Amino acid sequence: MQLSDFDFDLPEALIATRPARPRSSARLLVAQAGGIEDRIVRDLCDFLRPGDRLVLNDTKVIPARLSGLRRRSSAQGDTEAKIEVTLLEPRADGCWAALVKPLKKLREGEVVRFSDALSAVLEAREDGQALLRFNLEGDDFDAALNAAGAMPLPPYIAAKRAADAQDHTDYQTVWAENSGAVAAPTASLHFDQPLLQALRDHGVQFSHVTLHVGAGTFLPVKVEDVTTHKMHGEWGQVSETAAAEIAATKAAGGRVIPVGTTALRLIETAARGGAIAPYEGVTDIFIYPGFQFHVTDALMTNFHLPKSTLMMLVSALMGQDRIRAIYDHALAQEYRFFSYGDASLLIPA
Repeated sequence: MQLSDFDFDLPEALIATRPARPRSSARLLVAQAGGIEDRIVRDLCDFLRPGDRLVLNDTKVIPARLSGLRRRSSAQGDTEAKIEVTLLEPRADGCWAALVKPLKKLREGEVVRFSDALSAVLEAREDGQALLRFNLEGDDFDAALNAAGAMPLPPYIAAKRAADAQDHTDYQTVWAENSGAVAAPTASLHFDQPLLQALRDHGVQFSHVTLHVGAGTFLPVKVEDVTTHKMHGEWGQVSETAAAEIAATKAAGGRVIPVGTTALRLIETAARGGAIAPYEGVTDIFIYPGFQFHVTDALMTNFHLPKSTLMMLVSALMGQDRIRAIYDHALAQEYRFFSYGDASLLIPA
């Protein structure tokens, strides 16, 4: 299985830099046994049945991009350097792992000030990353970070425009609850309260799980034999309640449909024994063609990067030839791609 098997040509014009408004007005490609239909997200009730269960990732994206100043005094006078920081993950000792540019301008023990309230000291370097200790903790840290930070837009959006105040709303799901992600579960960005209510009225049920999406989700696959790729790890939790709800839906003959690849990867991690069970810990599950799904019956997801692990995941669910046809259709119909783009509902035969 070669990396080139998951490649395709994507016109630059199809990369979305802003989401549809309202959220549920985005286009929806529905692929099922009867073929492919071009619809919009608020048509979901036409394809979901009473008793189906949507599994939603309730992680909350933190405004992980920070700009600050490092000041230094020397015999030649005072100097300062602009320092850009992208937070990656909190560590057990209270530090944050972060990407710092330029890291060479910062010495261990030096302070970077991001606002009047927020600053951090460089405690150590580790594998090209910085370990930063902030001056605040808990709610005080969250408030100062929300005031000083920008949303960590994916590289393919950030290359086209800077993050702004609108992204604080746009790049967050309406049910976001547990802070810790540095990337959004983007299929979930298509849901608004009117759509959620319509689905409830239709008899669709919901379960919440948490997977804190890390920056590793954007790492490219660098090996030609994809089966040798090593996935990044991300922390997730499937509660006893969520596991019981999912199991009950399966037992009753309903379909379990994760919204987004993050929710899918987490519930399949929790079901590695053959049936869903509560789970808490790091998952580095890698799903590619040949994978046996234990709980997933269908998937709602956005359109993914060529040669990415997510292309491999949807190919595992639908089959490589089928995904090729689906993406050919999406390209021909000019669906919008990636995090702020349009959605697909993939229902395997």
